[in-house]
Amino acid sequence: MIEFTICSLLTILPDFLIRRFVQGKRVGVEITLYSMWYELRYGITACAILTISLITMIFYFHPSSGSVTSIFRTVTILPETAGRVDEVFVQNNQKVKAGDPIFKMDDARQRTALVTAERQVDVIEAQFGVAEADLEAAVAQIAQVEASLNELRIELNRTETLMARGSSAVSQQDLDRQQAEVLSQEAALAAATSQADGARQNLETLLPAQRASAIAARDQAQVELDLTEVFAGTDGTVEQFVLQPGDYVSAILRPAGIIVPDVSVHYRLQAGYDQISAQVIKPGMLAEVTCTSIPFTVIPMVVVSVQDVIASGQLRPTDELIDIAARARPGTITVGMEPLYEGGIDKVIPGSQCVSNVYTSNHERL
Repeated sequence: MIEFTICSLLTILPDFLIRRFVQGKRVGVEITLYSMWYELRYGITACAILTISLITMIFYFHPSSGSVTSIFRTVTILPETAGRVDEVFVQNNQKVKAGDPIFKMDDARQRTALVTAERQVDVIEAQFGVAEADLEAAVAQIAQVEASLNELRIELNRTETLMARGSSAVSQQDLDRQQAEVLSQEAALAAATSQADGARQNLETLLPAQRASAIAARDQAQVELDLTEVFAGTDGTVEQFVLQPGDYVSAILRPAGIIVPDVSVHYRLQAGYDQISAQVIKPGMLAEVTCTSIPFTVIPMVVVSVQDVIASGQLRPTDELIDIAARARPGTITVGMEPLYEGGIDKVIPGSQCVSNVYTSNHERL
């Protein structure tokens, strides 16, 4: 209406003044309600063209949007393992701190697995004592065989010396027997040494590896047990939380609720503008916003970001070919705006619906 009034002062009014005072046409005689279009056709046509042009220019260089929202994030309450709820520690709309317990699932299976893993660690620890005893026995066996071998070698040397002198105190049969006994003891020494090496390998390598594996299994069982209790990951308010003992929760089938964090992306508003405004809206432009949660309040804003893609054009791999014609709804340009002054949107409730106007300024260019 303001645009039409201004334009009429430049078009219809001069046309009327010319008709009335230059051409001498009288109001109510030549210029009547019925003859107004014919008499003032040039002024009315020029006014309509000028008004439409002015409105088009204003809306093009000063785009408006009714899709403005104070977006905030949420954190889903999800267990890392599926199970049945055993105990609930919070209620809906309750404030929680990061690390506060929210609910606990039945942990009988996890506790049994932890006890089994702990017993396995105890068994391997006990095997260390047995392995040490086996190693000591093997070392003692080596010492015994070495003593017998040394004694047999001394007797063999004495027999060989007597045989070399041609003594009749020993015979070839005695020499052969003693040589066989020495060979037998050497084989026994090799077996005892191998047994000792095996016992040492078992004590120093095999059992430590088994113990490390058992400890890892125990730690894994402890982790599985800890996962049965779900804690808050951030400070916030629990919403849509109706969990009760006996309910079955799963990370895929059924989440437990959500947490609205106290620290959220509330310092910025997100707006969606028509695609025709893509060539006009730039970071740094000033804007005005009013929200339904604080009516009759105009908040000065500034554009800080303009998304360089349109969300409606995104493509995700599926098992079906996408028909572009099926996407009949055109997307909008996503614009991020922040208050021009600190604390400008503190009173705006997150999620509020707002409207905004963005204003193009060519002052510096002019």
